[in-house]
Amino acid sequence: MASLNVGNLGEFLREQRRTAKLSLRQLAEAAGVSNPYLSQIERGLRKPSAEILQQLAKALRISAETLYVQAGILDERDRQDLLQVPAAILADSSINEQQKQALLQIYESFRKENAQQRTTAHDAAAPPAEGPRQPE
Repeated sequence: MASLNVGNLGEFLREQRRTAKLSLRQLAEAAGVSNPYLSQIERGLRKPSAEILQQLAKALRISAETLYVQAGILDERDRQDLLQVPAAILADSSINEQQKQALLQIYESFRKENAQQRTTAHDAAAPPAEGPRQPE
């Protein structure tokens, strides 16, 4: 099987997994993907969806945006903009870890909700496909 052009996503994932001291099987289980599929991602044979990348990021306890950049889904400049609010939350020493995680989850849920609304609004604004004309 030929390697897909997915940048160095597989190498990056492998390094993150090793840094987290997780086996391939442990990460696959934590992310809810199959062991062979994760192996293929790491070897550059498969290009995972954004949803799978998000699951892997959560299991590795890193930002999904970091994996999106590695996979070429997100531009580095976009990533910097997206990381400002989470970075501020994580840097705030006046709140504890549990509070930080709650804020991050709320922030991410708002972002997802707004992205879905934009997609819905975009789909609604698209002109309807032209079908056969009815006689007048």
